[in-house]
Amino acid sequence: PAPLAQAFPLPSLPRKQPTVLVVCGPAQNGAIGLVCARHLRIFDYEPTIFYPKRSPDPLYRDFTTQCEKMDIPFLSYLPTEVQLINDAYNAVVDAVLGAEAELGEGRGPCAGILATLKHIRIPIVSLDVPSGWDVEAGSSSGISPDVLVSLTAPKQCARRFLGRQHFVAGRFVPYDMQKKFELNPPEYPGTECVVAL
Repeated sequence: PAPLAQAFPLPSLPRKQPTVLVVCGPAQNGAIGLVCARHLRIFDYEPTIFYPKRSPDPLYRDFTTQCEKMDIPFLSYLPTEVQLINDAYNAVVDAVLGAEAELGEGRGPCAGILATLKHIRIPIVSLDVPSGWDVEAGSSSGISPDVLVSLTAPKQCARRFLGRQHFVAGRFVPYDMQKKFELNPPEYPGTECVVAL
């Protein structure tokens, strides 16, 4: 939520209602999307979640319950008429496929979601890896987000990111992990957990 609030602060939103659509996939990136939606609500945004293939994992079910208890609405379907999405929301959070996804998943059950997201005109904020991209090489067949939020550290595909802002959320990475993977984290100012690159 912090990168979204920095990239699209409440006063700058084009619509009076600070609506954000959070599109969640069935795996880890989808769970991160659920957590993001919760935090957006805390920061006075009005998230709506589309989570069509819910994970049976108890932790993910708990995240879903927490969102429901915060009165965050869930869509039963994603409109294929992109104008409905453009008119209803200020931005979309892409938490469909993440670094753990195989490139082929963008052609499976998620294909319809990606096809819709490719055609919307409102800004897209992708979490970790833009959906449809190969984690190493990137991909021209995936979506084109305006904002990328790299989790832990930027993945190789981030070199192909051409959007307007790139953030990294990785202050929490333990030193031994930084050393093991030869990570060179950026300086985080003050108590910030996210930094713009």
